[in-house]
Amino acid sequence: MTDRISIIIPCRNEEHYIKKVLEFFVRALPGNKELIIADGDSTDRTREIVAGYASTHPEIILISNPKRYVPFALNECIRKATGKYIIRLDAHSEYADDYFLKVIETFEKTGAEIVGGPMRAKGNTSFQRAVSACTSTVFGVGDSKFHDTTAAGYTDSVYLGAWQKKIFETTGLFDEEMLRNQDDEFHYRAKSKGMKIYLNPEIKSWYYPRSSFKPLAKQYFQYGLFKPLVLRKVRSEIKLRHLIPAAFVLYLLLFPFLSRSAPKLIVLPLAIYFIIDVCFAFGRQKTFSEKICALAIYPVLHVAYGTGFILGLSNGLRKFFFKG
Repeated sequence: MTDRISIIIPCRNEEHYIKKVLEFFVRALPGNKELIIADGDSTDRTREIVAGYASTHPEIILISNPKRYVPFALNECIRKATGKYIIRLDAHSEYADDYFLKVIETFEKTGAEIVGGPMRAKGNTSFQRAVSACTSTVFGVGDSKFHDTTAAGYTDSVYLGAWQKKIFETTGLFDEEMLRNQDDEFHYRAKSKGMKIYLNPEIKSWYYPRSSFKPLAKQYFQYGLFKPLVLRKVRSEIKLRHLIPAAFVLYLLLFPFLSRSAPKLIVLPLAIYFIIDVCFAFGRQKTFSEKICALAIYPVLHVAYGTGFILGLSNGLRKFFFKG
């Protein structure tokens, strides 16, 4: 008999997605597993749908997360988990039928304390497909390995993540101050304590990105907003890719003043950026509509993240600007 695994899902108002994840859990192997769902006071039918499945599947457990935010949900689920391995799922993602089996196989083959797969985005619209492509390029999100769907090996973070339960005795739980980027902070902290994190592209899942500019900008603004806090807590993980968007935003802010003294020199970086933007947008997209979307998506990613990063350098500003 295989060791028991614990699947955990933080969620809120997921009535349109939660059924699909529940059905995946029920049919997926191995059989010896439990699912713990922490609901953040949903106002739709999420709790009703989960309760319906739990009534016929006692291995599905519904708990409440009155504080709503993800790190509180993760920690409460981890405390209740009884499995040897704890695997996080997201309600908005889809998973290969062998997802759990590949996670277990990766643990056993590598001996790593944390394993996971890369981020694979997919879209129903031209905008979503353009975001999917943009967030899988070096120009879009830097050289982070888990955005590369072909990369395999030891890394600094993985998408969603699966953890040997015993490691939490050493690492502690998720930092509840990290209302965003809690997975990055936890994985960086675990790595700093000698834990091995293994990225396996055979662990396959797909998520749907934001469907318009405003929510996409808000998402990346919040990522940037909490990244300074992450790096302040685990300074060994500061990378150039974390700093470049903020430098770009500062350049844009100073541009009107600096361009008066040396216009040709100051315009050059912006011209180079535009050329790179065009090359990636038109070279990596399939349809003309996606190419046009990508032209604007790259700057939105960079400016939103960079602005958030600059504001996030101040704890007071981070709390003021974060709206959940």
